[in-house]
Amino acid sequence: MSLEFSGSDQYYLNPELEEIVNIAIAMDKPLLLTGEAGTGKTQLAFEIARTLGLKMEIARCKSTFQGEELCYVYDTILRLNDSRFGTEKTERDVDNIWDYLRFGPIGRAFQAPERRVLLLDEIDKTDADTQDNLLDVLEDRSFIIREINHRVETKNPPIIIITSNAKRELSDPFLRRCFCHFIPFPDPDEMKEIIALHYPQIDTKLRDSSLDVFYGLRRKSFEKQPATAELIDWLGALQKRKKKSPTEGNEVLFRGTLLKRTQDLLNEKKTSRSWS
Repeated sequence: MSLEFSGSDQYYLNPELEEIVNIAIAMDKPLLLTGEAGTGKTQLAFEIARTLGLKMEIARCKSTFQGEELCYVYDTILRLNDSRFGTEKTERDVDNIWDYLRFGPIGRAFQAPERRVLLLDEIDKTDADTQDNLLDVLEDRSFIIREINHRVETKNPPIIIITSNAKRELSDPFLRRCFCHFIPFPDPDEMKEIIALHYPQIDTKLRDSSLDVFYGLRRKSFEKQPATAELIDWLGALQKRKKKSPTEGNEVLFRGTLLKRTQDLLNEKKTSRSWS
């Protein structure tokens, strides 16, 4: 069955991103998404799954991850414990190694009877060795359980979405095995499309004046610039309190929904407010 994603009622998809997403789906290639935090990289995977009616497997990557544990983990400690103290209440069989294998998100996605979405979130947090360990796994859609020399292969290749905030360079061999797309931060016109998905009835004057303030803040040298998620929360707060303007006098209303670092909040309070 051919699957295509063209955006949703909660996700604005520009034509360039739509094209690369659907090429990756059609060709069973991992899609690596880069861009600053808040540009919708992770949310894209969730919306693909929700819109196409697919289950998800999610790996929130950490610096301690090894590629193998994303596929499976062999619990030797549990097996040793069972061999000493018995398994009467556990229904495990100490002679059956499969009772001591726990599959990670890649292993579960590969073995699923139906196609799933596999999200490897913030892959740049892992080291180069972990990325290299995943090369053949992602390309061949298979891996070996070393303890029993058993190959796990997928009959329903998952839709693989990989995200990176570019905190660490990814290896060239890893990049070669992916389709890659940089999601730029939305310009004001695109942001209006995004806002319309979340707040279709928003007052246009409030929307436009809020965008002026928002992009004005982004032009300043904050440690953590406000992103799309913060804008959506901020607009929600303004509407909840029935505000007609995003500012009162020289003060940005509810600025704690936009700025999250203490020093950013202090610096914003000290600076002049010019939103043009």
